[in-house]
Amino acid sequence: MSTAYESLFEPYTLPNGVELKNRLALAPMTHYSSNDDGTISDEELVYIKERSKDLSIVITACANVIPNGKAFVGQPGIFSDDLLPGLTKWAKTIQAEGAKAIVQIHHGGRQCPPELVPNGDVLCASDFYENGTKIARELTSIEIDEIITAFGEATRRAIEAGFDGIEIHGANTYLIQQFYSPFTNSRTDKWGGSRENRMRFPLAVLKACQEAIKKYANRPFILGYRFSPEEPSTPGLTMADTFYLVDVLAECGLDYLHVSLGDVQSYPHRDADTTKTRIELINEHINGRVPFMVVGQINTPDQAIKVREQGMPLLALGRELLIEPRWADKVQNGQSDSIEYALKVAEKDKYLLPNNLWNIIMKREGWVPVEK
Repeated sequence: MSTAYESLFEPYTLPNGVELKNRLALAPMTHYSSNDDGTISDEELVYIKERSKDLSIVITACANVIPNGKAFVGQPGIFSDDLLPGLTKWAKTIQAEGAKAIVQIHHGGRQCPPELVPNGDVLCASDFYENGTKIARELTSIEIDEIITAFGEATRRAIEAGFDGIEIHGANTYLIQQFYSPFTNSRTDKWGGSRENRMRFPLAVLKACQEAIKKYANRPFILGYRFSPEEPSTPGLTMADTFYLVDVLAECGLDYLHVSLGDVQSYPHRDADTTKTRIELINEHINGRVPFMVVGQINTPDQAIKVREQGMPLLALGRELLIEPRWADKVQNGQSDSIEYALKVAEKDKYLLPNNLWNIIMKREGWVPVEK
């Protein structure tokens, strides 16, 4: 291995004492390949096995904690004890390759297609309209409590299935972010209004997960939280809101914070120093209080090293690992020149991608580089 890349493979210890063998993680990516009932398919076990061999952490595709939170065709579920056998296989498949298995838990909120949720009843922090048409209704107080409980129960199932941890999906405009954002939360009860009130739901979810860990885990169990830094809309989340979010979460006993970005070197739009990248600003604000994981267009070893040199302790790779599952192995063993950065359509089988995922990639020109 070139000494230039050594820092990618330094071990790291999380606050709860779990030791990671390197600084690299598989980012959570939707793969559209679970069975219709949310059970784990053979295809996704093959897919995840190939991408678990060389990384310290594997974060799964998001799993919905309650049936009305399903946001994708082929989404894995974690909403019923009936799903435990498949969830157990999922965790063991990852761990057998040497990585820590983290299941991301999730509710899609207004992003759920009506055909995927019971009775087409799409939910949000508040009534939500698009082009004058109501597409989601406001959750009742009772329903809010039920979803909070569901996150706790999902955590229990993750523990019983043998996962090493969970990641709360508070990013990408799904339900948890919908509560925090003034764009989607116009409630006038305790769950809305001020920034502090809008933060109640994320914190209640986090507390439910922590209580489940305390009650059911008999070994150190990783707890991460993923967030998006700002929204383009007005009203919407700004970097000032992000700094407040980070301040609160950094004091909550998390094992890591994971920022969701399309480009790790992107710059803020407002309420922050626009001469620094978002990750630099957030990392400065965290100031070592909690480990920080970053993601977004980290494709080449040199791009990864640049991020490490900016002081980021943990890096998640996403789409590049669809193309090159053994990316880390090649970097570590001095074979960086052989890393592929484009899918070769004629060699589909070698990537071990589920058929639904492959077909979606082929239809989304520019979603990943495609060599024709």
